[in-house]
Order: sequence, then structure tokens, then C-alpha cells
Amino acid sequence: MTQIQPKPLGPDAVGLKLPEMTFEYTDRDVILYALGVGATELDFVYERNLKTLPTFAVIPAFPAMTGLSAAIEINLVMVLHGEQGFRMHKTIPTRGRLTTTGKVAGVYDKGKGALATVETETRDEAGELVFSNTSGVFVRGAGGFGGERGPEAGNQPPERAPDKTVEMQTLPIQAIIYRLSGDRNPLHIDPDFAKMAGYDRPILHGLCTFGHVGRAVLREYCGNDPSRFGGMSVRFSGVVYPGDTIITEMWEEGNGKVVLQAKTQEGRVVISNAAAELK
Repeated sequence: MTQIQPKPLGPDAVGLKLPEMTFEYTDRDVILYALGVGATELDFVYERNLKTLPTFAVIPAFPAMTGLSAAIEINLVMVLHGEQGFRMHKTIPTRGRLTTTGKVAGVYDKGKGALATVETETRDEAGELVFSNTSGVFVRGAGGFGGERGPEAGNQPPERAPDKTVEMQTLPIQAIIYRLSGDRNPLHIDPDFAKMAGYDRPILHGLCTFGHVGRAVLREYCGNDPSRFGGMSVRFSGVVYPGDTIITEMWEEGNGKVVLQAKTQEGRVVISNAAAELK
């Protein structure tokens, strides 16, 4: 792995390349991820005729996002996962060896914090592009350096009732399962660590909520056919606790675009400024 000398968080970091990451996986990993985001359909949890959920695209790319600290000087304790998007270029195989390359695409001054965006591309062993990801990492206390604020968030829900609404209850052990797909942050399992971070108890991974929302779109608009799912982008705007019900609201915008919002049973919005792309 190439050694990178970290640069200060600011405009000069834009364009920095992240360490290349290789990810090898089997059908067991695909099934474990599906269980981690609450799937029970046999297409996603049974090795006969197994399909890979499209949102699995975040898993091979996740180590590249966490490798941001190799390129930029940041305090990981102050980092929040703010945004996530991905686009499918071909159906994800149920096993294989994938290679992800990435770069720092932007650094924006948000006043009390800074937002660093990371773009990655993931290719198969033949060198073909399988999917690409964009991640937004918010670093608390790192703003005020005088940079651009960045683009305003879009994908606002229209002022009408959703065209479709899906409720999915998470398991009390949902985060315990999901963390086995790679994100071992103790915030999601250790009560003492969660209290130190300001939460009453461990919270669900944002990317686990992301997976539930993706499943809702896949079921309602793609007939659970991953080849019809083009991509999805979201902003993480609230906390889900294991055991909560995730309610995904969907508005059809035409031309294969569906605007999304997700909230908990108490009405707390947890995913906002979101949209899915259909093929």
C-alpha cells in the first residue's frame, strides 16, 4: 500500500488519492449483509439463485472511506457520516474480488465543521466498473478556514402525500448483525461508548438504515430485481435505535427518479434529501 503524507483539512486536500483497497467476498458475506439490513426474502438470503442487494455496494467501498484519515489530518472522534450515494454500472456478483480506488473530491467549510467528500470507483478482476460511491464525512470543529460552503442539498419531498410508504421494523440486535459486515465502531454495540458519545444507548449504523431504505425501493419499484436499481443518494439527518421502525416514504418524479424520506415511528426524520434512480 502506498504511504500518503496527510494534509491539513482544507482546499489543498482536494484531489488527493486514497489508498487502493481490495475486497474479497463470498456468498456468505452477501447473505450476512442482507440479514444485517433486515432482508428475509429467499432471493437475498438463500444461496440457491442468490442475488446481491444493490446497497451492498457500500461495503467494499467502506474501507476506502475510512482511509480518508490517511490523506487528511482529521480527528476520527469528531467524524460523522453525513451523506452517502452510489451508482450501479453492472449487477454485483455474489462472490468475487473487487478493487476500489478513491480520491478526495471536495472540502467545504460549514462554519462549525467541515464536510469532506470522497469519490470511489470499484472494479472487478476484469477491470470493469461495477459501481461507484460518493461519501460525505462531516468533521465537527474543523470549519472556519474560509473555504466554499458547497452545494445546497436537493431532493426535497413534494408537498403531497407519498406515492408509496413502506414500514420495516428493525431487530433489537440489528446493529449486532450489521457490524459483522465491516463497521466495528463500538458506538453501535457498547453502551458505555454510546453514552460517552452522547447517546442513551448504542445507535444503528447509518448505512444499515440506508440498506433498509434501499430494500423498500427495490421491492416497490424494481420487483426485487437488482438489475433495475440504478443508484441512490441520501443525507443522514437523524438517529435510529435498534428496534425502531423505519418508515420509507417515496414520491415518483418521473424519468426513473424517486424522491425519498425515511423517519422512525415517532416521526423523527432520519434520511432526508434522498433519491433513487431506476433503470
